[in-house]
Amino acid sequence: MKKRKLLCMTLLSAMALLPVKADEGMWLLQLMKEQHLTDQMVRRGLKLTADDLYSTSQPALKDAVGIFGGGCTGEIISGEGLILTNHHCGYASIQQHSSEEHDYLTNGFWAKNRSEELATPGLKFTFVEKIVDVTDSVLACISRGEATELEVLGYPFLDRFAERQMAQSEYDGKAGMEVECLPFYGGNRYYLFYKKVYTDVRMVAAPPSSIGKFGGETDNWMWPRHTGDFSIFRIYADKDGEPADYSPENVPLKTPKHLTISLSGIQEGDYAMIMGFPGSTERFLTRSQIQQMMDCENTPRIQVREARQEVLKAEMAASHKVRIQYASKYAQSSNYWKNSIGMNKAIVDNRVREMKSEQEARFTEFADASGHTEYQSVVSDIDGLMESSTQWRYLNTAFVETFMRGIEFGAPYVMLDSLKSALQRGNKDAVEKWSEALRGAFHSVHNKDYDHDVDRKVAKVLFPLFEEMAKGDMPSFYETIRKKYKGSVEAYVDALYDNSIFSSEKNLEKFLKKPTVKAIERDLAKAYSAGKWDFYHKMQDRLRSTENELQLLHKTYVRGLCEMYAPVPKSPDANFTIRLTYGSVEPYSPADGVRYDYFTTLEGVMQKEDAENPEFIVPAKLKQLYEQKDYGRYAMKDGRMPVCFITTNDITGGNSGSPVMDAHGRLIGSAFDGNWESLSGDINFDNEKQRCIVVDIRYILFILDKLGGCGHLIEEMTISE
Repeated sequence: MKKRKLLCMTLLSAMALLPVKADEGMWLLQLMKEQHLTDQMVRRGLKLTADDLYSTSQPALKDAVGIFGGGCTGEIISGEGLILTNHHCGYASIQQHSSEEHDYLTNGFWAKNRSEELATPGLKFTFVEKIVDVTDSVLACISRGEATELEVLGYPFLDRFAERQMAQSEYDGKAGMEVECLPFYGGNRYYLFYKKVYTDVRMVAAPPSSIGKFGGETDNWMWPRHTGDFSIFRIYADKDGEPADYSPENVPLKTPKHLTISLSGIQEGDYAMIMGFPGSTERFLTRSQIQQMMDCENTPRIQVREARQEVLKAEMAASHKVRIQYASKYAQSSNYWKNSIGMNKAIVDNRVREMKSEQEARFTEFADASGHTEYQSVVSDIDGLMESSTQWRYLNTAFVETFMRGIEFGAPYVMLDSLKSALQRGNKDAVEKWSEALRGAFHSVHNKDYDHDVDRKVAKVLFPLFEEMAKGDMPSFYETIRKKYKGSVEAYVDALYDNSIFSSEKNLEKFLKKPTVKAIERDLAKAYSAGKWDFYHKMQDRLRSTENELQLLHKTYVRGLCEMYAPVPKSPDANFTIRLTYGSVEPYSPADGVRYDYFTTLEGVMQKEDAENPEFIVPAKLKQLYEQKDYGRYAMKDGRMPVCFITTNDITGGNSGSPVMDAHGRLIGSAFDGNWESLSGDINFDNEKQRCIVVDIRYILFILDKLGGCGHLIEEMTISE
């Protein structure tokens, strides 16, 4: 076992000694020297050293990049803590500050000075301080019997391990410090990430959605693109520069590193690199796993989200209030609804399953030649698990999309049970405690971004849809619908949304004025929520053993693939840790007779304008600037205004907002999307068609300056002509 571990570790390190085909790879910063990665990058045009990119002893580019919120990337573009990210990354915050009186989604937001920058409760920005290889320490826990191999692959163990490491580190007890331990290469290596989290992040600037979301659903995941997908925030800290919750006394963070901005523009073939936090890829899957992903994850997700989005779209079109309330929810839902559609199509068009079959055939030959019995059976064992779990995986996705993500209304049944127990015991203090807890829970659901009648309409559509998808295996409340409401979903949903304790504040307060055990026991929302969670746990129990076995098989398969491909480099799957990708600015051909150029201009915005379609509205001021060709120093050499460009960089969700940099590490754009033809890229990188879509930094500064009137922000940036 020790010999095999040593071989695997050696091969994982050595794989990068040969050049990678095309630009596949989301590379770990801490391994750049070990894998000689910067040597390859220099051959492609990089003008920096490994220490310029990642270092723990001096400021490096990684110190100017962080996690924006909980699922995007942002970069620091001034010494005063100014953050650049995507408009769709900042969308929830823009919506959070919007109202019918201050509709920043429609009109944009431009803080003209520091005092106008808006505190945004709940928004965080996270820097990575240091990354440590703890593979030997984690695997030693198995050797000492402290944990099984399966427990080591599980996050509860890794969380405990990380806490012990933090307690022994120089970061212990320091403000804002967090630590995380994660598996890589299927659990064959482990790394510890020390992170610093700032919690006072304020909104500074955002273009109107007619710029930041120009093209809407129609253009999402598409090229050519003409979207000004950016927003700007600022980190505030205490007087010592340490993380602190919001206070009027806090000051802009003095950052040790910020990105220089280049106005030189881009040309075909130019070197481009991206540093960010890609969320998730699964490039070591077998064919059977990919088929299950298509059939049991993407397909039911598409069905449920499409049905819900039709309801939301109609309600948002009919009411400005509802439009603002549901803008962020709709955007989040539709993004991966369309991604799932595109992924299934790309898997077929790009022959991904066929390529995986070819890989598995090579793996079988390798396993037979190497004599490793565990490699010889691993693929067939995975195939067997996929076959036995298909029904429950499909049902799980349909259920989660319907009742955990689609329908928002419900009741905190555990709290109600606790109140019931307190009433039965005659414990007045406990009754008062749980009554107050119920008030808080009510307002967490019935918040400013929730409309009870809109959710009711969603429920009336999704309840029968799930029944059709489930084919008989359903939660207990469907039996209530059949028996008590004679099979009428309409009648059940109306009773649920009208009569429950949690249906309205009036109902809640009436109940809390004189709470009774009987009222709790007959409450429809309590029964619905309890039935929902009981069914969810039932599904999880069914899938847990499959998941556990699959984890161990996957670890073996990844290790075997590493050995088979060595020394050709393979980067580990993305897991929302900081990565670097490199490539170049390139056009592409999506089909026979079709060639897409590598950039777009403002002229294309005007060509797409459609005053009757809200996705393609062009602001009057932007049209005026276009007509007057008032582009200032942000124009291309031929006088046109650039908007977007594409590169061959390997990205995925989580990379949204990531800085796109030139060979000198200067900022040339902000990554915001992938292209339609390569939506299978999370499971198989396409060497010819994979493209990263980027909003040009010159367009961002043009909008910020000429349309937003924020010249003061331009002045605090470091700009290279």
